[in-house]
Amino acid sequence: MPNRPPLDAITARWLPWVVAIAFFMQSLDGTILNTALPAMARDLAEDPLRMQGVIIAYMLTVALLIPASGWIADRFGTKKIFFGAILLFSLGSLLCALSSSLSMLIGARVIQGLGGALMLPVGRLVVLRAYPRSELVRIMGFITIPGLLGPLIGPTMGGWMVEYLTWHWIFLINLPVGVIGCYAVWKFIPDLRGTERTRFDSLGFLLFGAAMVLITIAMEGLGELHLPHLRVMLLLFGGMACLAAYWLRAGHIENPLFAPSLFKTRTFAVGILGNLFARLGSGALPFLVPLLLQVALGYSPSQAGMSMLPLAAAAMVAKWGARPLIERLGYRIVLTGNTLLLGIMLASMGLVSEQTPYWLLLCLLAVLGAINSLQFTAMNTVTLIDLDDASASSGNSLLSVVAQLSLSLGVACAGALLGGFTAEVGNDGVETVLGAFQLTFVTVGIMAMLAATIFSQLSKEDGRRAKRREEHIEH
Repeated sequence: MPNRPPLDAITARWLPWVVAIAFFMQSLDGTILNTALPAMARDLAEDPLRMQGVIIAYMLTVALLIPASGWIADRFGTKKIFFGAILLFSLGSLLCALSSSLSMLIGARVIQGLGGALMLPVGRLVVLRAYPRSELVRIMGFITIPGLLGPLIGPTMGGWMVEYLTWHWIFLINLPVGVIGCYAVWKFIPDLRGTERTRFDSLGFLLFGAAMVLITIAMEGLGELHLPHLRVMLLLFGGMACLAAYWLRAGHIENPLFAPSLFKTRTFAVGILGNLFARLGSGALPFLVPLLLQVALGYSPSQAGMSMLPLAAAAMVAKWGARPLIERLGYRIVLTGNTLLLGIMLASMGLVSEQTPYWLLLCLLAVLGAINSLQFTAMNTVTLIDLDDASASSGNSLLSVVAQLSLSLGVACAGALLGGFTAEVGNDGVETVLGAFQLTFVTVGIMAMLAATIFSQLSKEDGRRAKRREEHIEH
C-alpha cells in the first residue's frame, strides 16, 4: 500500500472537484460529437455514413493507453501526468476545431485520446491514494455524477451548437474548461507515486496493442476504408496471432500486463467475454441513432439532440434500481434476460420509419436507455465482484480496456454493416437509406442477443458469495 500523506483541508475539499471536472469534460466530449457527425461530414465533403473513424480513433487510443496509465503515473507522479492529460486533451480539442479534412480530424482525435486515456484512470488513482478507505465510496460517488450528466446534456448541446453556431464549437467549448482544469491540477492535486517500482511489460503492451489496432482496422476495412477482403483477412489473422502470442507469453513471466490467471475466476471470465460481445450492440447505439434521425428521417441537429434526452435520462434513473433488482434475482437471471431484451429492443429500432409517432420513438429510446444502463452496471459488477485485492487492480484495468475496445468495435461493426447495406440501395437490395438503417439495427440486435448465451453460463450463486464491490466501472 503506498504511503498516504495527510491532505491539508483546502486540498481535501477541492481535489474531488478537480477530478470531477476532468470526468465531466471527457464524458461530455464522448456524447456531444455523435449529433454533429452529419454537419461535420457536409463541411468536410464526406459521406455522413462513413464518419465512424472520428469516434473509433478516440476510443481505440484510449483503450491502447489505459494499460500503461498506472505505471506512467507511478513513474512520473500523478500531478504531472494529470496536468499533462488535461493539456493534451485541450490541445487535441483545438486541433479538432482547426481540422479542414477528415484525416486531419482523425489525427487530432488521436491526440485528444492520448489525454483522455490518462484522465480517467489517473483521476481514480489520485482519489484512491489520497483518501482513507472509509471516505472512498462517498468521494467516488461525488466524482462520477458529472460523468453521468455528460450523456444527458451532450447530444442536446451538440445539436444546438451545430444548428445555431458551427460544429467547431463542440471542440472549442473544451478549451476554457481545460484552462481551469490545468490551473486547478497545479494548485490542488498532490504528487503521489507508488512505493514499489515495478517493471513495465513493454513487449506485452506492444503485442496487446498491435492486436487491438489490427483487429479494429480489419473491421474498419469492411466499412469506411473499403479494403479488399484478402487484406481484411490478413489484418484479422495478424491481430489474432498477436493476441495469441501475448497470452502465451503472459502465462510464464512475472508482472505481465494482464495475467491469464485472472480468468480462473469464473465470474471474471464470463463478465469480460460478455462485456466484449454485449457492447458490440449497445456501443453502436449512440452512433447509429443520431444518424438515423438526421440522415434517414430528416430531423434537424437540435431535434435529434433533444430526442436523445430520454435515452440518457432513463439510463440515470435505472442506475438507482439496478442494485435491488440484482440482489433479488441474481446476476444470471438479470444478465441473461436483460441481454435478450437489449437485443430485442435494438432490433425493434429497425421498425422505425417516417410514419412512427414521435412519442413512440421517444418511448423506445427511453426503454433502450434503461436496459443499457442496467446491462452496464450488472456486467461491470459481476466481472470484478469475486476478484481478490491482489487481482482487483489488474482486473479493473482489463475491464476498462475491453469496455473501450468493444465500444470502438461496435461502432466499426455498425459502420461496416451500414456501409454494406447502403451500397445495396437500388441494386436489387434495400430500396432506401432508411432500409439500410433498419437492416443494420436488426443485425446489431441479433448480435447482442447472442451474448445472452455467455451470461447463461453463470451459476445462480455467482456474485452472491462476495461482498458488495464499492465501485462500479461505467462505460
